[in-house]
Amino acid sequence: MIPRYARPEMTAIWEPQSKFQIWFEIEAHACDAQAELGVIPKEAAKAVWERGNFEIDRIDEIERETKHDVIAFLTNLQEFVGDEARFVHQGMTSSDVLDTCLNVQLTKAADILLKDMDELLATLKRKAEAHKNDVCVGRSHGIHAEPVTFGLKMAQAYAEFDRNRDRLLQARKEIATCAISGAVGTFANIDPYVEEHVAKSLGLEIEPVSTQVIPRDRHAMFFATLGVIASSIERLAVEIRHLQRTEVLEAEEYFSPGQKGSSAMPHKRNPVLTENLTGLARLVRMAVIPAMENVALWHERDISHSSVERGIGPDATITLDFALARLTGVIDKLVVYPENMMNNMNKLGGLIHSQRVLLALTQAGVSREDAYRLVQRNAMVVWREGADFLELLKGDEEVSSALTDEQLESVFDLEYHTKHVDTIFKRVFKD
Repeated sequence: MIPRYARPEMTAIWEPQSKFQIWFEIEAHACDAQAELGVIPKEAAKAVWERGNFEIDRIDEIERETKHDVIAFLTNLQEFVGDEARFVHQGMTSSDVLDTCLNVQLTKAADILLKDMDELLATLKRKAEAHKNDVCVGRSHGIHAEPVTFGLKMAQAYAEFDRNRDRLLQARKEIATCAISGAVGTFANIDPYVEEHVAKSLGLEIEPVSTQVIPRDRHAMFFATLGVIASSIERLAVEIRHLQRTEVLEAEEYFSPGQKGSSAMPHKRNPVLTENLTGLARLVRMAVIPAMENVALWHERDISHSSVERGIGPDATITLDFALARLTGVIDKLVVYPENMMNNMNKLGGLIHSQRVLLALTQAGVSREDAYRLVQRNAMVVWREGADFLELLKGDEEVSSALTDEQLESVFDLEYHTKHVDTIFKRVFKD
């Protein structure tokens, strides 16, 4: 991933230094277990920890000849350890190192993403509480529907990301497995205890059946979860983009001093951050289908998944980390305009109360079909002519024969639509 959309902590997980350090720890912990079992001398295991090291440039140099990254690493490791290095990698296969390392990296990445989501959730909660009772028009199909509050919009986003956090926790659990089972996964040349020891040392669980690779349904679920989180990011970003449109302007991204919106038009204040989030969400979701296709490997293993994961592992996690942090910043500094919300709500002369009029008529004894016809007849005049909906209803003889002016006025009360906001907040925030 390009540096523009990357943050240091997540990027560091995928750097060669980090990867080879994990490889070294896998091999060294395996040596400890082999020494406990008496398979290799204890002095050899000790030598690996004491003298073990690697040089990235040297590994790359060796790999150019061997065309095999794990062998290149082991060769370089031997150059530091010396003769005792012949006991390293006893009974193991390359996938034991590669797959266990990848799962360590994905687990670490998940931990960062979980912290990101905690920060986003805290920010959404603050924003929801701050605008809990700021009434705005709800829209369906992009058209004015009935009143909601801006706080409810933020509460909905909170609930969605809270579900996503639970999904990511489960995905982290599924991906945190270790395989040290040797060629085709039978433990023929290595004792299962070695796997147990390495798994415990790295904070992983053992893989029950690893063939020669850790089953890729785990990875498919992990990346699918990242894709769902990305879609939730986009949903909220799109909402903000719509609310920032000039003709709406109910909320907008913070526009900092000195910021420029357009090279040609000095007046512009564009929703560049949320537009960026929409694009980043696409990049994260781009990893999902390849991860799904990686599940179907040949027999006990092939490496068709390898090149895919070398790309999507860092790219998807780095991008999502950046996107979550950016969204948190957008929500934290989001500028909200309650007055504009009220002005927009009044643009259609009270049509947002049409359902209440419909229900009041049916309660007064009018059939639903006739009530719908009466309400729609007057509503269409408002659409065409910009009239006042309440006054039209009062002047309609069929409506006034069923409802008095006072009864009609009572159904145009905004507070009616917000009476259960507290109930919804208690459900979402559970406090």
